[in-house]
Amino acid sequence: MMKKIKILATGGTIAGKAASSTQLTGYTAGAYSVDDLLASVPALGELAQISGEQLCNIDSSSITDALLLRLAQRCNELLAQEDVDGVVITHGTDTMEETAFFLNLTVKSDKPVVLVGAMRPATAVSADGPLNIINAVKTAVCAESAGQGVLVVMNDEIYGGRDVMKTNTANVATFKAPNGGALGCIVGGEVRYYYRSVRPHTLAAEFAISKVTALPRVDIIYAHIGQDRVLVDAACAAGARGLVYAGSGMGSIHGAVEAALAEAVQSGVVVVRSSRTGSGRVSAGLARWQEQGFLYADNLNPQKARLLLQLALLQTHERSEVQELLLRY
Repeated sequence: MMKKIKILATGGTIAGKAASSTQLTGYTAGAYSVDDLLASVPALGELAQISGEQLCNIDSSSITDALLLRLAQRCNELLAQEDVDGVVITHGTDTMEETAFFLNLTVKSDKPVVLVGAMRPATAVSADGPLNIINAVKTAVCAESAGQGVLVVMNDEIYGGRDVMKTNTANVATFKAPNGGALGCIVGGEVRYYYRSVRPHTLAAEFAISKVTALPRVDIIYAHIGQDRVLVDAACAAGARGLVYAGSGMGSIHGAVEAALAEAVQSGVVVVRSSRTGSGRVSAGLARWQEQGFLYADNLNPQKARLLLQLALLQTHERSEVQELLLRY
């Protein structure tokens, strides 16, 4: 019997429309509906019983915390149904890594959840969306995908939601996992796994969001030459309960900002050091940073550290407990 897969559409380039088949930038994301997408790839009906649902239809650069919560809650509602064997989410690539990580921490099912998108609009002469969505559905119906956590399928590769990153602005091979690598691939139409994520996810994660209506404000402060404390002070004045400092190198803090971050900690804001480099681990660092109460993000990039910090702050403001969560997930 064919498995039943729900396609949740959120927009993005995979549903994008351009003025011509050779226009690959400056197009309108989210121009086509989920019904349009499904009609354009009739081969999906040979893989599973497919039904579609339009959650939103936007450029993923505009996704909000509220929409993330809605998506996670909708996934949990669908996956709790006996007649749903998996969920495929069509999504813009700009923030796909963030959505994948958030769902990896908040989906409460071992049924497959697969995010998929495209780097070229649906109107492009060499659009990558149709094959990507075929591969995503193949991954969702594969028995080995169960219990793998939330996955991202792009360009014939399968990535775990924790480690995947967008690394190039335009190339179809943009998605990588710099600190680990792909979990598997699709070659010759076959889904093959070679690795698993070892960090807790989905059913093993402790974050419950079924009754959550809003996430605490957490801002990212990006390190650069000539930095001052203005943005730190502004974030705190705006009500930030947490700050992620995207430091240079191994989370290094600009001397003109350190005092502001220390004052933020004293006022009850949780400050986490990450790195702007794109790969590698951030450790506890200088003794004075530890004394000032700065936490560290391990190998999570700033945007993922922000999401984990938001979920952690729903549970605790105790810095030692938040640090433990950063290291566990």
